[in-house]
Amino acid sequence: MGKRKEESISNPGSHKRQRQEYTDEHSDESNEEENSESSADSNSSLLSTVGEVGIIESIQLKNFMCHSMLGPFQFGSNLNFVVGNNGSGKSSVLTALIVGLGGKATATNRGSSLKMFVRDGETSADISITLRNQGRDAFKPEVYGASIIVNQRINLDGSRSYRLKSKSGTLISSKKEELIGILDHFNIQVDNPVSILTQEMSKHFLQSKNEGDKYKRLQELKDLYCEKKERYKSFGFVNEMRNHLEDLKHKMAWAVVGEMEKEIQPIKEGIRAEEGDTEKLVQKLEECQVKVNEAEEKYKAIQDKLITINEEAQALHPQCISLKADVQARRKAVNEAEVLYNRFKTELKRLGKDDEQLNKRIEELKSSANQVSEPEKLESQRKIAHLREQLKAFHDEEIMIGQQVDQFQQAIYKCKEEHARLRREDCDAKQALDAKQKQLRELKDSKTNTLKRFGQHAPAFLEAVETAYRQGRFKHKPVGPLGAFIHPKDAELTLAVESCLKSLVQAFCCDNHSDERTLQLLMSKYYPHGFRPQIIVNKFQNKVYDVRHRGVHHPEFPSVLTALEIDHPVVANCLIDVRGIETILLIKSSRKAREVMQFNRPPKNCREAFTAEGDQVFERRYYSSDYLRPKFLSKDVEAEISHLEKEIENKKAQLTASQQHLYSIENEIRQNEDHLQGHRQHQKELQIKIRTTNAEIADLENMEEHQSVDIRTLEDEAEENKGKMESVKKDMQQQSKKMEELKNILQVAEKNFEEMKEKIHQVEEIAGPLKDELNQADSELENSKRRLQHYEDKQKEHLAGIKRHKELLAAKEKELEEKIAQARQIYSERIEVSRTVKSLDAEMNRLRERISSENDRHGNREEIVQQYHDAKERYEDANSKVKNLKTFIRLLEEIMTQRFKIYWQFLRLLSLRCKLYFDHLLRARACSGKILFDHKNETLSITVQPREEDKAALNDVRSLSGGERSFSTVCFILSLWSITESPFRCLDEFDVYMDMVNRRIAMDMILKVADSQHHRQFILLTPQSMSSLPTSSRIRILRMQDPERGQKTLNFQNRNDKEEDQ
Repeated sequence: MGKRKEESISNPGSHKRQRQEYTDEHSDESNEEENSESSADSNSSLLSTVGEVGIIESIQLKNFMCHSMLGPFQFGSNLNFVVGNNGSGKSSVLTALIVGLGGKATATNRGSSLKMFVRDGETSADISITLRNQGRDAFKPEVYGASIIVNQRINLDGSRSYRLKSKSGTLISSKKEELIGILDHFNIQVDNPVSILTQEMSKHFLQSKNEGDKYKRLQELKDLYCEKKERYKSFGFVNEMRNHLEDLKHKMAWAVVGEMEKEIQPIKEGIRAEEGDTEKLVQKLEECQVKVNEAEEKYKAIQDKLITINEEAQALHPQCISLKADVQARRKAVNEAEVLYNRFKTELKRLGKDDEQLNKRIEELKSSANQVSEPEKLESQRKIAHLREQLKAFHDEEIMIGQQVDQFQQAIYKCKEEHARLRREDCDAKQALDAKQKQLRELKDSKTNTLKRFGQHAPAFLEAVETAYRQGRFKHKPVGPLGAFIHPKDAELTLAVESCLKSLVQAFCCDNHSDERTLQLLMSKYYPHGFRPQIIVNKFQNKVYDVRHRGVHHPEFPSVLTALEIDHPVVANCLIDVRGIETILLIKSSRKAREVMQFNRPPKNCREAFTAEGDQVFERRYYSSDYLRPKFLSKDVEAEISHLEKEIENKKAQLTASQQHLYSIENEIRQNEDHLQGHRQHQKELQIKIRTTNAEIADLENMEEHQSVDIRTLEDEAEENKGKMESVKKDMQQQSKKMEELKNILQVAEKNFEEMKEKIHQVEEIAGPLKDELNQADSELENSKRRLQHYEDKQKEHLAGIKRHKELLAAKEKELEEKIAQARQIYSERIEVSRTVKSLDAEMNRLRERISSENDRHGNREEIVQQYHDAKERYEDANSKVKNLKTFIRLLEEIMTQRFKIYWQFLRLLSLRCKLYFDHLLRARACSGKILFDHKNETLSITVQPREEDKAALNDVRSLSGGERSFSTVCFILSLWSITESPFRCLDEFDVYMDMVNRRIAMDMILKVADSQHHRQFILLTPQSMSSLPTSSRIRILRMQDPERGQKTLNFQNRNDKEEDQ
């Protein structure tokens, strides 16, 4: 045998093969011979280049089937023969080619599952196939390069994985979709027997007698399935039960899903409802925040006003004191000016009388002709001297009396001021005494009726409320007064509680605004306007709010809520809503209260505190209480009555002492006025005595001699007296002007003082209501904050609830997804089930018992069932492909309608080409034949005329001799190859039933076809030696050596290499 040199697998200088085009002129059947010749000639002229894409360069197997290692070995680009004895691994290579390129195990006719291809004792099998990827039709050449390496690993459990690598060995992808894309791009169909014809399929082609089998493999699978199904139906009753059990399993899986969905639906609806409530809560929070802001602004405005007024009042007090001192000083100056004026007036009168007497005496002296004796003159002079001494004494006494008059006037003024002050205090004391006596009467009345502590009208009013409720005027009976339902646990904290609640003790609570209007109408009949109790509208609830998370908790001091025993939950909820009693501490000691609230940071949730004396303590403020004793909440009525009686006695004693003091002041005023009157009378008497003395002196002097010296003396004295009078008049006028000025100044000072007192009084009157407004605003602010805190806590609880429900929903949905995934694994399509899981489970248990009993009765049926399932699997696989194609055809129905004519024309051209090529090949032996395609009925018939001379007698293939039939079969296979576009063709043991003559003829035909189709790769497996093949660079023979005993790797080498070694 000649020595052959193996050609390289790939030719870098090769060109892309030209695809054959088919035109309408080929459809003319009258030109069949001409077309056949042109087709044959074109094969050798147009397709002369080697294949560039899709051909197999090499294959390597590891632990595949019964071989631990096969390859690697290279294939030529055109014609390849894999030769070897049976068991050497030829079919294993072909099987690996199908499986390695994604084919199913059933397509190999070597096994029903991939795990059967793993060698015994091994955990996996590996297949490596290298595909050529060159030329302009290359698949992603920039990624894969000139070759694509397909590595597949088959695991013992039947699973497999892909690794697609470039020529350099770089991993590109591990997805089967990428491999499918490569095979589609290269037009490789590993499941198509025309591309890869296995040994079993080769037998089928050689022995096929049915025209439908020649046309389509599906019919055989269908018949096989029907045969196995008929055998399987012998177990129909058990199968029906098993099918019913499977159906129940499917229903059970989806019934579990349905029940879980029903469980999830209320949760979703609840979450949607809660999310809707969230918006309402957010709106409520916004409204509460607006109210808090408004309350804070209102409180700050009132506080600023009160601070301004207090500062104004504090600024006015020093001015008032200064003005009062100024008035007193001005009054004293006026009094002193009046005294001085009166002195000047009295002096003027005296001087006037003296002047009158002097003038009279001068006249008498002038008119009298007198001569008196010396003794009389001496006596007269002695008397005059004595009278002058008396006159001086009278003047001194008059001055002293004038000073005393001034002192009495000042004392009277002071006493009158003190008297006015005492009268005001007396009036206040009488009002306080009346209030205490009224409170005492109410306390004494409360011994028989406790409601009278809340006012004399309270019992009658509550009776009217009860009557109106019985008449149906109220939807819910109002609750009140609230103080009647609360009882301090510690009596020492009673005043603190009353100071905290203030007017809320007398308040009433209504469930709705309609009841509020009815209650207001009733109140107008029993309470005067301005003295009606407060009405609070708050929805009635039978359970006290849970304030554990927003209430104050102190290890030593209680809150108002915990310090009270409250008989009615509505009262407790009302005080929580309106006053926030859960956030207020009660601390007996004011010092301790300051330490807790001001020296340190207040306890959590604590807004304020109250002391046992009723003082209110904030973080930065401290207000003293106006209450001295509890009025409404005291438990010991007798002690309160006794205490009030003592207070009344003390008040009476204080009032009596005040009145006695008042009487003493009045007596003192009267005494001073009497003394003043007496002194003024004495002053008048002294003035009379002075005038009388002056007159006596003047008479005595008149008795003296009328001498010119005496007259001149008297005249000089009279002139001096007149000068004094003028001086006194001038002083008196000046004093009068000064006194008027002082009086005007006094009036201005008194007016300023009165205006200042009025201003202070007005400021105090303004400050009083402002304090009440401030307390009210503070209460409103705290209520608004408490409401805001309430809704914030409610929102937190609400959001926490939504979060819990969403977490529950997520868990349920995750569980539902798992159940749905499990259900889809059991049955992929959703089933609507109306039955419960429990009933399905019970029926499934009954079916299992019946199936078990039937199995025991009929014996083991696994073999028949396995055969049935295998046939069914193959049929369903083929049928599913048909269904998928039909589905795809339906999706492309419009396109296919347009392309239908072209498709039939193309089909007709392919059929015509196959006919012509078949007839052309038969002519090689001077035979003729015909292939008839019936596409409508899906049949194919072959007729052959052995000799050219008898063309009229065409015979069916079944009537031919063995050699003729084998030759016809080869011609038929080559004809099919001529109309397929796969880059490679594989044929396993095609010549197994041929004799030497027919085998040589068939081989020559294959060699001729291969030589005419350099762009395609042919892989032929045969147990023959192929020693008669001609020498060609396009032919490569791979000889498989017989495996030796104990050999782990099946070594092989191609024939050319072996000959070169020789």
